[in-house]
Amino acid sequence: MKIIRQYNQVASEDRGATAAIGNFDGVHRGHLSVIELARDALPEAPLGIVTFEPHPRSHFAPDAPPFRLMSAEARAHRLEKIGVDRLYELPFGTALSSLTPDAFARDVLHAGLGLRHVVVGADFCFGKGRKGTAEDLKAFGAQLGFDVTIAPLMANGTQTVSSTAIRAALSDGRPRDAAEMLGHWHRIDGAVLHGEKRGRTLGYPTANMSIEGLHPPAFGVYAVLVDVLEGPQAGSYHGVASLGVRPMFGVNTPNIETYLFDFKGDLYGRSLSVGLVEHLRGEEKFDSLDALIAQMDDDSARARAILSAL
Repeated sequence: MKIIRQYNQVASEDRGATAAIGNFDGVHRGHLSVIELARDALPEAPLGIVTFEPHPRSHFAPDAPPFRLMSAEARAHRLEKIGVDRLYELPFGTALSSLTPDAFARDVLHAGLGLRHVVVGADFCFGKGRKGTAEDLKAFGAQLGFDVTIAPLMANGTQTVSSTAIRAALSDGRPRDAAEMLGHWHRIDGAVLHGEKRGRTLGYPTANMSIEGLHPPAFGVYAVLVDVLEGPQAGSYHGVASLGVRPMFGVNTPNIETYLFDFKGDLYGRSLSVGLVEHLRGEEKFDSLDALIAQMDDDSARARAILSAL
């Protein structure tokens, strides 16, 4: 997959794509349905995604609490896995947000990216003040020479599949409900960082990762599926993870610490992808380290049983 970050510097071989437009935070089932419509619209054309970085909400509300389901890197990795050929990851700031709807359609989508076909969700808004609608884009496309397909919103039962609904499920400690909407386990991706190394003294050495900038799922202990993405130990593992502030050890920055079952090796600096399967319990502060270790033993046994049944 090729990543293009400037709409006015697009090589001729990267033009003529069929593309879905949106933020694609989480790359959930609703997003996948839009992407499949783009793929089917022009099977002979490169499959593209037009998205924005940083997320527009970060630009308009920089002090808002973390809300993203995945980082830009994790999103790109997921889109590549599903067969996207061109990722047009446009820098979102004052210049782009100031474009009127017709200027966005003309200068960015038509003249800049040279798209042949565009697919958007029924609730798509664009241009300065979010004044442009999906129907407006369809009209602009007819004038400029590119086709537009408007995808209906996808429902999961009575609830519309959306990043907002997925965040709510994760906040409630319902990762399986989130996975039903996502079409895959909710994953936290990142590099393994050096921590306090307490886990190894307790018999549970963990891979520590930051969750900075991401929407925090319910704090507590999870059964997890872990992909080690690089290095000699690359592969898939079962494990148990603690996500939160570690109240047993004072006041700490939220992170995720993952213990991989039956694993030996050094993961520092390696990239991991940790999929949340089941929320086993909330965070607790124990009376002693022995009590903590006993609970970790129980958590691990429960996680092993849950994951072996998948």
